[in-house]
Amino acid sequence: MKARRWLPHPLLSLTLLLVWLLLVNEMSVGHWLLGTLLGWLIPLVTQVFWINPPRIRKPLKLCLFFLQVLGDIIIANLQVAKLILGPSARLRPAFVEIPMLLEDELALTMLASIISLTPGTVSADLSDDRKTLLVHGLDVDDEAALVDQIKRRYEAPLLEVFACSPT
Repeated sequence: MKARRWLPHPLLSLTLLLVWLLLVNEMSVGHWLLGTLLGWLIPLVTQVFWINPPRIRKPLKLCLFFLQVLGDIIIANLQVAKLILGPSARLRPAFVEIPMLLEDELALTMLASIISLTPGTVSADLSDDRKTLLVHGLDVDDEAALVDQIKRRYEAPLLEVFACSPT
């Protein structure tokens, strides 16, 4: 546990060292030492700002989930392009409140980011108690269907992948 306190994010430290060496484009001992110092010092100083990530229960499912999200982003791009190029009178923008079962900060952040990355929807606000996410949809025909789609396609897999226990 002491090693974790002095080297809180080993992968980040290694990444910072490699990025430093790539930026300076020189492999001298001095740059290796400086990169190592930066790779150790930056995560050490900033560790108080890092959230504790939830335990990943199903990493393969997480990979498949990200592929699904990527597919959804591509399809939503095509749908939004069709809406934008068509008559604007057909658009039905709306704000929709979505009740949240997710409680973990990282999982909520991922859900809000996924919603915002998917064209046609934007995460607008999270209630103070973190139980309701406000989403703006560009073309909302049925609010209940949008709530169901977000909960089924995005929130449920995140609950399953991470060791998050809904209350």
